[in-house]
Amino acid sequence: MKVLVISQHFWPETMPINDLANDLHAAGIDLTILTGQPNYPAGKVFSGYRALNVMTERHPAGYPIQRVPLTPRGSGSGWRLAVNYLSFIASTCLLGPLLFRGRRFDVIFVFGSSPILQALAGIALKRQVGAALVTWVQDLWPQSLEATGFVRNRRILRVVGLVVGWIYRRTDLLLVQSRAFLDPVRRMAGATPVIYHPNPGDAASEALVGNDNGLRLESGFTVLFAGNLGTVQALDTILDAAEQVRHAADIRFVLVGSGSRGEWLRGEIQRRGLTNVTVPGRFPPAAMSALFAQASALLVSLNRNPILSLTIPSKVQTYLAAGRPIIAALDGEGARVVVEAGAGIACPAEDPVALAAAVLTLRAASPAEREFMGAAGRAYHARHFSSAMLTERLIGHFRTVAARRPRWACAN
Repeated sequence: MKVLVISQHFWPETMPINDLANDLHAAGIDLTILTGQPNYPAGKVFSGYRALNVMTERHPAGYPIQRVPLTPRGSGSGWRLAVNYLSFIASTCLLGPLLFRGRRFDVIFVFGSSPILQALAGIALKRQVGAALVTWVQDLWPQSLEATGFVRNRRILRVVGLVVGWIYRRTDLLLVQSRAFLDPVRRMAGATPVIYHPNPGDAASEALVGNDNGLRLESGFTVLFAGNLGTVQALDTILDAAEQVRHAADIRFVLVGSGSRGEWLRGEIQRRGLTNVTVPGRFPPAAMSALFAQASALLVSLNRNPILSLTIPSKVQTYLAAGRPIIAALDGEGARVVVEAGAGIACPAEDPVALAAAVLTLRAASPAEREFMGAAGRAYHARHFSSAMLTERLIGHFRTVAARRPRWACAN
């Protein structure tokens, strides 16, 4: 089976689609990637690449990667991000039909992280290459634009909603990463089928192996947050909770990652004099499982927002696979999964008092109790989110939708 994957971000950038692509390739899928020039998260094009280049390279696993020009995201300001997104959409829609002239695929698979508008490239290509179009919805649009504060104008949000509905209705199959996405996506999708297909999390955490890249967590009770340090991660709530537990000398918060609020975070830690919070920066994916293994608890947090409560942050699956107790400082689906798994403690979003209490509760638990939570989370991950199971299920979706292509699509 020949599959064209469209994703604005791809290896050597660190993205969830990387592991999935490798799994599909290992399962025998004839894979081709259509992506942009790597520039995430720093906003500068990686060494060896050029922003305006059209190029083909081969992934170390052996499959081809077709790269198109884009404008780097730069410092991450709103207008730079908009230009970055739109430049990739324009490049794929205009150059894709030329680059893949005469090629045939069974399925075009769009990794629908923000912006979902990149699925426009799949619509532009599907008839030409004879493929069925499958889009994996990672964020709800236009709702996520409003939730992050990226767009507040109601008229613009309404227009984006109309475009997203148009995209959904021209897709052959929509996959959603959270069960809570099913109803809102179905309301916009018309006759297009919508199926729940969760993220598996990070493959390195499933394996529980890796090199810690030199970072050794201090002894005591260490709460580790890993991932994007952005506007919706409720970082101020984490700092407020750290202030509330600063009397407990053995409690440490370690925030690993980078993002648009990274500099603000470091400045705020210094301003408040929080000696129990450290921000060591980003680490490669291979280092994360070793860091998780050192942590007393793993923290996931989001802002309080009805839209964010519908999503399951991909770090929830990654944390479950790591086999460590989880503190879920968020509402809705992500918290439900942690509680259902018996993998830790959930508390309301943006509630520093509740977060501090959760930290103290886990700290007071016995090592055996915390080990039980970690083991329960890992077992839950194996039942619901294992990458092997989800890859096999995804290939089944590909086969089903490819078999339903119209006759013109199957002609060579």
